Amino acid sequence: MSVDSLQTKMKKLNNTLMVTLSVEPEMLPPQVTECRQDRCDAYEDFASRLLIGLKGEAVAVRFSLMSFLLLEENGMMVLSRLMKQAAALGFYVLLDAYGISSSLAAKHWAERIWGEQSKLQCDGILISGYFGSEIIKPFLPYCENQKKDLFVAVRSPNRSSSEIQDLLAGSRMVHTAAADYVNRFGGSTVGKYGYSRIGIAASATAGDSLKMLRAKYPQLFMLIDGLDVSGANAKNASYGFSSLGHGAVVCVGSSITCAWKEQEYEEMDFVQAAVEAARKTQKKINRYVTVL
Repeated sequence: MSVDSLQTKMKKLNNTLMVTLSVEPEMLPPQVTECRQDRCDAYEDFASRLLIGLKGEAVAVRFSLMSFLLLEENGMMVLSRLMKQAAALGFYVLLDAYGISSSLAAKHWAERIWGEQSKLQCDGILISGYFGSEIIKPFLPYCENQKKDLFVAVRSPNRSSSEIQDLLAGSRMVHTAAADYVNRFGGSTVGKYGYSRIGIAASATAGDSLKMLRAKYPQLFMLIDGLDVSGANAKNASYGFSSLGHGAVVCVGSSITCAWKEQEYEEMDFVQAAVEAARKTQKKINRYVTVL
């Protein structure tokens, strides 16, 4: 599934959500940990049940490569099975490979993730935009030849990102310069909706930035990250979409996957809580965005 297929799915469901399935012990509800002693087994059970419950309530899911590597010997097998399940359920599958920081690692992981022998079934990869072209270039042939998608993070949603990413570099802010750089790579991968398969990730905390990026780079598909981070909101996120509700997907994490912790959902199991939280989040976005 490429960004064209993702955009078609978003239109069909009038849904714009990508859910991050993180690997954190505190995410696991008692009903999972009480019957699963092994951490890998517990997390796989948790994520698998969420995937089934969220089918139709989100169009995409995001997994963190580095988080699963930290699960040690069984982590990659769990990741492979979850990605395969997500694809079978019809989700667009993104692998967050943000930790790749060397040319050797980029070449290794490009082949391991998208090569012929890959067991990591994903449609897109997210990497950092601040390590240079040697990290980006190993992934480009797969975007050009296999219709895979590459997202390059230019403006992250963490609180202190503005200390570097909003600095002026000549007449531009640093994250704008990064977006300029990414934009150079995508010309040969533009699909039927007018968006390149080499896109960017930007922050839902920075509405003015999203508005500027959308206006300046009409061909860049955006992953709007961190909707549940302090300072982010649906109105900000809406600035990443075109007037047709195209060209972006909104990434949200613990406010959905850990909704079971909230008082308003205390009578529900963790899957029901996640579904209700996803519906509530999409309803907020629908105040500003309609996918036509």
